[in-house]
Amino acid sequence: MSSDYEKGYAQFSQMVGEENIESLVARFRTICPDFETEVVSVVGGRIWTRDGIDLKTRSLCSISALAALGRNNALKLNLQMALRNGASVAEICEALFQVAAYAGFPAAWDALDKLSEVLAEAESSDTDQ
Repeated sequence: MSSDYEKGYAQFSQMVGEENIESLVARFRTICPDFETEVVSVVGGRIWTRDGIDLKTRSLCSISALAALGRNNALKLNLQMALRNGASVAEICEALFQVAAYAGFPAAWDALDKLSEVLAEAESSDTDQ
C-alpha cells in the first residue's frame, strides 16, 4: 500500500476508533475497492493529515459543508468523528447555525436530526458497555 493509504488508514482509525475502522473501509471496499483506496489515500492520507488547522476545526468545516450539501451519510460519519476530534455538541450546534444562515434552515434542521441520531447511538453504546 502507498504511504498516503497508510497515513489515511491511521488517521481514520484515530477518528472513528480502532474498533470501527474495518467496518468503515469495508463499506467502501465491498462495492468498489478502488473507491475505498482513493477515499482512504486522498481524504484520509492527504486532506485530514494536513497541517494548518486542527482536527476539531477540520471536523466543524466538514460537517458544515456536508450539512449544506445534504450529504447525510457522510454527515453522520463526520459528526461521529467531530465528537471524537474534540468538538462539543455546543460547537457543532454553532457550526450548524452558520449552515442555517448560508444554506438554509432546512439544511441545518436535517443536520440537527442527524446529530440527535448520532448522540442517541453513542449514548446507547455507552450504556451497553
